[in-house]
Amino acid sequence: MLIQFNHKLRIAVTIYTGLLICLANSNLFIQPKDKQLTLQNQTVDNLPITTQANLTLPQSQIYLASVQSTSIPTTILPIKKYLASTSTPYPVIDEWQKYKFSVNSSQVLTPGKLPNTKVNFNQKDLLSVLLNTRKYFQDHAKADPDILRPGILGNQGVTVQDVLKTLDFMTTVLKEDISNNRASRLQNPDFINTHFRVIKWSAHNPKNQSQNKLRITKYAVFTHPASRTKTSTFNIPIYSLKEKFATNKFYQRYTKQDVLSGIYEPGGREFGKVQPLAYLTRDGLEEALMEGTVLINFTDGSKAFFNVDRNNGMSYIRGLRATAQKRYWYFRRVDAIKGYGYKIDAKISIKPGVTFAGDVLNIGLGKLIVIEHSQGGRKQLRMGVIADTGGAFLPNLYQLDFLAGIFENKKDFGQNISQLPEYATAYILVKK
Repeated sequence: MLIQFNHKLRIAVTIYTGLLICLANSNLFIQPKDKQLTLQNQTVDNLPITTQANLTLPQSQIYLASVQSTSIPTTILPIKKYLASTSTPYPVIDEWQKYKFSVNSSQVLTPGKLPNTKVNFNQKDLLSVLLNTRKYFQDHAKADPDILRPGILGNQGVTVQDVLKTLDFMTTVLKEDISNNRASRLQNPDFINTHFRVIKWSAHNPKNQSQNKLRITKYAVFTHPASRTKTSTFNIPIYSLKEKFATNKFYQRYTKQDVLSGIYEPGGREFGKVQPLAYLTRDGLEEALMEGTVLINFTDGSKAFFNVDRNNGMSYIRGLRATAQKRYWYFRRVDAIKGYGYKIDAKISIKPGVTFAGDVLNIGLGKLIVIEHSQGGRKQLRMGVIADTGGAFLPNLYQLDFLAGIFENKKDFGQNISQLPEYATAYILVKK
């Protein structure tokens, strides 16, 4: 009897244990998808980068919960998990997503540290651009997968999620500092070096291998007089596409020279398919095409911002004079200076003094930049965010374009930027 009882007991224990294992597995698989993925990601993220690089991950899209923010509601962003090694050559692409050349990320990106100098920026303006950039990720990541590219920083272990975490942390710090009416902690290099991974960005210019520092060009919004109707003085139009005609992309057949020849004017072969927004001088047009945004003072006393919307699909040719470029942009009226965006209604509202235009495909949208230069023998640090781009920056690992402000003419613009550097040491900040 005792032997029989023990045998029955062992059978009962085995069955009970099996039931517990089944229940545990069942509970695991009915967890919410985001929690399962969080657990999976923690497992991968805790591995060394060199180990991560050897993992074979599925190419299907996975979802990562966005970083918790006090100012922006969290969401689930569709983000591909890219893992790479610093020894793996990075394939640089152009604006048409075509391969151009490869470069080892360690030639461009190395560990750095900010010098003991105050970091300059306008707190409220930087906060505004940070919030607008973060919101772009939240609202448009699915429609604009280009912003989910990790770029060359991915080869240094920096993910899109790290970028979002950086934007959120900076937003929180700025809000706290502004609400307490104090100098921002982000202006303190010790605070930056403590809380951020500081990555020195060395220029990689295939046509000038001796260039080490980044070239810092400057752009601006210029105010221009213009007329709502064509006159002898104001005779060069900027147009807006009419959506009902734009779906077949007819406008991509025509160069800037074709447009200026009068194809959209009465009697032209495409008359009626676009809407004239304003008539400027030729210089005014070229500046608007190059800078992307123009503030127009109409002869009737009104004024408005206009921003580039879509182009004719023709590449900007670096080194070719402006009037000979074939690329032509169509405009739309906007309520502020606009930066990057996959369509006009989604473009990021930006501010002068804290905005850089750069290579959003290979460096990435939303990267926090600090540039270092000397002025009067003293080190200067200035902070901004990559929230804009342009044809001259795709690809471009050796240049940033600084939004200097709104100016009435080139003379005022030149005087303003005379204190700014032509070349600078650049750092990219990533929250630890």
